[in-house]
Amino acid sequence: MPLNKETGYIHGHEDKERHYGSLVPPIYQSSTFTFPDAESGAARFSGNGNGYMYSRLGNPTVREFEERMAAAERGEKALAFASGMAAVSAVLTSLLRSGDHVLVSKGVYGCTFGLLSWLSDRFDVHANYISMENKSDLAENLQPTTKVIYVETPINPTMKMTDFSLITQFAQEHNLTVIVDNTFASPYLQRPLEHNADVVVHSATKYLGGHGDVIAGVAVGSFDFMEVVRKNAQKDMGGVLGSFEAWLLLRGMKTLSVRMDRHCANAKVIAEKLKKHLQVETIFFPGDPDFQQCELTSKQMDQPGGMISFTVKGGKEAAFNVMNRLKMIAIAVSLGDAETLIQHPASMTHAVIPEAEREFMGISDNMLRLSVGLEHYEDIWNDLEQALAGN
Repeated sequence: MPLNKETGYIHGHEDKERHYGSLVPPIYQSSTFTFPDAESGAARFSGNGNGYMYSRLGNPTVREFEERMAAAERGEKALAFASGMAAVSAVLTSLLRSGDHVLVSKGVYGCTFGLLSWLSDRFDVHANYISMENKSDLAENLQPTTKVIYVETPINPTMKMTDFSLITQFAQEHNLTVIVDNTFASPYLQRPLEHNADVVVHSATKYLGGHGDVIAGVAVGSFDFMEVVRKNAQKDMGGVLGSFEAWLLLRGMKTLSVRMDRHCANAKVIAEKLKKHLQVETIFFPGDPDFQQCELTSKQMDQPGGMISFTVKGGKEAAFNVMNRLKMIAIAVSLGDAETLIQHPASMTHAVIPEAEREFMGISDNMLRLSVGLEHYEDIWNDLEQALAGN
């Protein structure tokens, strides 16, 4: 029986028989698994037998989370990793060889930038960071060695959107693989595979976990490609997710829909208030009617999300002063937690990116990024208002 997405996060791919009738999937805290006989063990390692062997190669609790994520993203197969960057690294190294080239959306997460820089320095894999607003942006930067288009949408921290139909059509014309980092939206708000993307990656630490108590990543795509990732990058590099972390993510996903609705509702109110404040220069929020890509947001996302960036008058010092005056809102990187979090991208999440590159990406020294939490919106705003007033 088909389930609505909200229900699927709670009941999708359950197999209570497999877990002795347990309502909540158990934590299989076992490094290895026994075989009934030598022949069964040999069959499993050869790929011709069913069952688990060793938790780096598969674990029942982790498998539950992977199945739930594949269904949520409308993909054939998901693989869970020890962090979001482990997922990104596994997917990229499964697709790229020395000499290959990647087209990347302008303004990506700092560690993704760092990974691509490292691949360039050590393995001759190069990347161009471009706006991707139209086909000419893509065509002008396309090289004979281009293999991948890597997209964040909304982009961290400028919230810029990337048009899936534009990207995937161009990719199909040039036989390129499209990877989408869907962390900022979650599958509740946006499902890139439905728009013909090839692979979706998440820092599951964020909205999927939702409680600030787990580090994890996940990648979703076709069965054939994800098997390549599983048999090579995941198995041999070993950045796998633990069973307890998978259990925390299964717990988090049960409340994903209600949490995201609250994040989005709060963010809409806070964005409207920030936009009117005299100490705020600009807001970057996909749900703002004046946001340049508001129409595209409505086309691709079910709601505009819970993330807001904004610039304050007075430069970096003023931005730091705002953060330091906050009483309830925590200064912390990450996002998607129950608590509202604020950070300074230029000196924190994107500090690894050279200043000229940051400016090119639109990340200024007076920009702050706000992950709007689940508190009452009046309490969030009262804290922001008093911090801005002291500016």
